[in-house]
Amino acid sequence: MCNDYEQYVAWDEYRKAMAQAALKIPEHQGPSDLPQAADIRIRDVGPVMRTAGEAVELAPMAFGLPPKGKGGPVFNFRSEGRGFAGSRRCLVPTSGFFEFTGKRSPKAKHRFRLAGCAVTAIAALWREGAGNQPPAFAMLTTAPGPDIKPYHDRQVAVLAPQDWAHWLHLTRPEAELLTPLAAGFLSVETVRPGSD
Repeated sequence: MCNDYEQYVAWDEYRKAMAQAALKIPEHQGPSDLPQAADIRIRDVGPVMRTAGEAVELAPMAFGLPPKGKGGPVFNFRSEGRGFAGSRRCLVPTSGFFEFTGKRSPKAKHRFRLAGCAVTAIAALWREGAGNQPPAFAMLTTAPGPDIKPYHDRQVAVLAPQDWAHWLHLTRPEAELLTPLAAGFLSVETVRPGSD
């Protein structure tokens, strides 16, 4: 499951994608709200897109919802058969997310990107942080599409820019939005070979 992603989307690319999606950016936001990082892992903080009035703002959030009991953070959340109308929906902007294959360390590391788009946005849910903790998010998952299936038995729910507003405002049913992508929608590149 996706527990690592990168954020190398440039501010100008982000602005173009937001314009394509017909979403407004708050006037006070700029490049510093979209920091770059080679790896954002569980418990790391990264920018997340959430509604703010009539605009969509970038807000720093921790990757992984705090557990309700014992255990580690909830970083992936199965979407099938669930309704999210009462949830805080967001998108995680990435330049790519990683899946790992192999049985021995170091495992092979594969980068997936939405083909033909500078922003690979992943559907997610967020919660306010408790005490001094920042807000946190978990990525939604679905069955794997043909591009992911050779690498993993699940995939994160990647949305094209034309569906960003539909997810944030839930103007289309979840079952139509949170689905596996058809073949060729994700490009894949092995960025580190495994030891096997």
